[in-house]
Amino acid sequence: MGKGNSDTRRSRVLFDLDGTLTDPFPGITGSIRYALERMGAPVPEADALRWCIGPPLPGSFALMLGTEDTDTLDRAVGFYRERFSDTGLFENVVYDGIPEMLEDLISDGFSLYLATSKPLVYASRIVTYFGLQRYFAGLYGSELDGTRAEKTALLAHVLDREGIAPQDAVMIGDRKHDLIGARANGVTCIGVTYGYGARAELEAEGPCALADTPEDVGVQVRAWAVS
Repeated sequence: MGKGNSDTRRSRVLFDLDGTLTDPFPGITGSIRYALERMGAPVPEADALRWCIGPPLPGSFALMLGTEDTDTLDRAVGFYRERFSDTGLFENVVYDGIPEMLEDLISDGFSLYLATSKPLVYASRIVTYFGLQRYFAGLYGSELDGTRAEKTALLAHVLDREGIAPQDAVMIGDRKHDLIGARANGVTCIGVTYGYGARAELEAEGPCALADTPEDVGVQVRAWAVS
């Protein structure tokens, strides 16, 4: 794959997980529906919950339950995790072409990092289960108490822990939250259109590029590295 990227400092690539590397639709929506049922709330069909994939869970439950009460939201998240931690996290599919794209980027000298709003305890199990962990120089996610669930705080943490200058990194994600977090930290961002964010949602945040396939992600990352 090309001549490699060892002669450029722009070589750090941060990846979102849900909707970017894997399709978590059955596990996330199934666990949300389980939580809503336990809370005695209306339970939408799974397809009506696609918007919940990506944003932090408490905010999504706040909208669905019509409350900002912390105790209520904590209960809902707790019910969600009852199902997700045992079953839902494995109801997931790696998008076609993802392993090949990650392998090619590493071969070209890029260092890859996972940066997901999902709690790290779950994210690490998912990438290990699907054989993706070996591609990453570091795995980063939120804490179970919600610390660093917002992408702005999470990416600031990654940059600090890894000693990465913002101009040397690019964030890859499928929702506006990924792009907003990147921009807030001075990091370039590439939006992927095959996940759960609409093209208009991504374009509104001013990414340097959009990628329609995992293969296209690799193309756009290489273009960013030499721009």
